[in-house]
Amino acid sequence: MDVLLLFSSLLAGISKFELDDSALFPVLSESRVFKTPEEISFMRTANEVSSAGHRFVMELCKGGMWERQLEASFKGYCGMHGGARHEAYDCICASGPNAAVLHYGHAGAPNDRRMQDGDMVLLDMGCEYNGYATDITHTFPVSGKFTENQKVIYEGVLSASTTVKSQLRPGIQWLDMHRAAEREILKALKKAGVLNETAEMEEMIEADLGAVFMPHGLGHFLGLNVHDVGGYNQGAKRNPRPGLKYCRTSRALQEGMVLTVEPGCYFVDFLLDKALKDPKHSKFLNPEGVQKFRGFGGVRIEDNVLITADGHDCFTDVPRTVEDIERAMAAH
Repeated sequence: MDVLLLFSSLLAGISKFELDDSALFPVLSESRVFKTPEEISFMRTANEVSSAGHRFVMELCKGGMWERQLEASFKGYCGMHGGARHEAYDCICASGPNAAVLHYGHAGAPNDRRMQDGDMVLLDMGCEYNGYATDITHTFPVSGKFTENQKVIYEGVLSASTTVKSQLRPGIQWLDMHRAAEREILKALKKAGVLNETAEMEEMIEADLGAVFMPHGLGHFLGLNVHDVGGYNQGAKRNPRPGLKYCRTSRALQEGMVLTVEPGCYFVDFLLDKALKDPKHSKFLNPEGVQKFRGFGGVRIEDNVLITADGHDCFTDVPRTVEDIERAMAAH
């Protein structure tokens, strides 16, 4: 029988019935929030392959290479050594000022800058394994050696990552973790001279200053999709405040969830200019310090974590400390 004819026959009379998808969608999406042991195995393998790909790319990176060469190297490694035929999303290989563009690497900005010694490079790349996504971001200096300015910003973001991960367990509110990350980043910006020495932390938090430098949420559910479903199930509401409104979930953590933890700090000219003109934010800013970091780009550190009964399990394995990164790059 002709397939189209069969399909038409099956649909005959369907207009006489009412379709209600409001009940089933929440059930289906909620089932994807909590991972089975088999799903966890797939995601762990995907992270092992992607982490190895990130380490490989970091070790071959040097000034004069094109961003797209890092993308090609990652894809080749994951396919050759991990059997991963697909990436979970377009690779983001953002060097220098491009690292301030959150979703760089698309057709309009196709990883086409030549990297230079002195640049930081932000690599957001992940492969798929059996249909399950990874989402890893690694940031490091092209030269293999951090400058003082690069080090203070990087270590602030790393502190945000480690602070958040140290608290992950069932019952923790995700929005509280976003605020915890902002606090660590604001501390680093104060140390770097971007913020005034007299700026009080809780006043900056109340003024939503963190959103100027981290204009995205702390992370998201991960699974069959990179930005997986279920973030606002179970009556969860989106918080309208700057920074918090970017969060892809406002739920309390539960065992079996897999999420990304991806704090970042960026120097986006548009946001900096706006903040300098806004008395709500400008009172905290040191204009000379802000100017010093224009063109810096940004730093993001992203890991994939499973919430367990008594804490979390981080699937991602790439060098994270300044010392480990410099040591790995010096060896090649």
